[in-house]
Amino acid sequence: MSDDKKPGLIGRWFGGKAGVPDTRESSPESSPAPAEPVAVPEPAPDTALAPETPRPSWFQRLTGGMSRSSQAIGGGIVSIFTKRKLDGDTLEELEDVLIQADLGVAVAAAIAERLSAERYGKDITDAEVKAVLAAEVEKVLAPVAVPFALKPGKAPQVVLVVGVNGSGKTTTIGKLASKFTAEGHKVMLAAGDTFRAAAIDQLKVWAGRAGVPIVAREVGADSAGLAFEALTRARAEGIDVLMIDTAGRLQNKAELMAELEKVVRVIRKIDPTAPHDVLLVLDATTGQNAVSQVEAFGRTAGVTGLVMTKLDGTARGGILVAIAEKFGLPVHFIGVGEGLDDLEPFAARDFARAIAGIDD
Repeated sequence: MSDDKKPGLIGRWFGGKAGVPDTRESSPESSPAPAEPVAVPEPAPDTALAPETPRPSWFQRLTGGMSRSSQAIGGGIVSIFTKRKLDGDTLEELEDVLIQADLGVAVAAAIAERLSAERYGKDITDAEVKAVLAAEVEKVLAPVAVPFALKPGKAPQVVLVVGVNGSGKTTTIGKLASKFTAEGHKVMLAAGDTFRAAAIDQLKVWAGRAGVPIVAREVGADSAGLAFEALTRARAEGIDVLMIDTAGRLQNKAELMAELEKVVRVIRKIDPTAPHDVLLVLDATTGQNAVSQVEAFGRTAGVTGLVMTKLDGTARGGILVAIAEKFGLPVHFIGVGEGLDDLEPFAARDFARAIAGIDD
């Protein structure tokens, strides 16, 4: 997508500024000890932000990130439709290629059905098949391409960020904090992944980069108590957005999911409507396993939106199409790398053309 067609930054990221915070106080299930004062370390140089010549456009980076999926699909399409008419056998082969690329059975069937209705028994080129593929994928993705927006009257807006270990939660929080701050919003972070010292330290670095306060405790501290304290402080300090990191909970571990439920329960002792957003961060390289993550975290925390990360050259990005078709959850952001500007609002058309291997 060319830069002159992109909406303004404020329109892309937010729907408006939140209202005045409610200063009423409450108590958690057990009164947490105050967190130790946190000295935010100096941010390490971010080599990913170093200027490059020339700097690829966002669409070029997205296309590169989707190369594994698009090459698998494109190669399959070329091999199927070279000097062959569209018949039952070719349609069946095409469905197999699309399913193997993680697009899902329903989406693969819809693409085959449209091709059958329009071109059955006729010669068809691989470019024509890719065009239909892109159009059908965009049709599935367009309803879920929802910009993240601040909700009027919700200050602080509590954003709980969940996902399994290695999905990119902490990095995503840091990038979003920087973007929110750049829009003039007051942001606070809470290092709720108290099981890993590395996660706490990493979030402190991102807080330093974004210039925002962070609530953190020692390793092993009660994450629910920390969340309670962070929300109490955020309300007192007039924070617009409170982003709470959580441990990388394996969706098949009942005790870890129970801990996440406790965090939600304690937050609601202060604000019964919180968390206002539950963002599930998905690693694009995990393929079909991402579906079970959406199901598990949806049951436990009430996922309201998705962020897909690690759309690099090894990614199996087609799974996002299957997830969109099955769950209909808003997709707010996608990421293609570690740099601050490698996380962008999700655009259905760009993603559909990238996965089909169609140049913008």
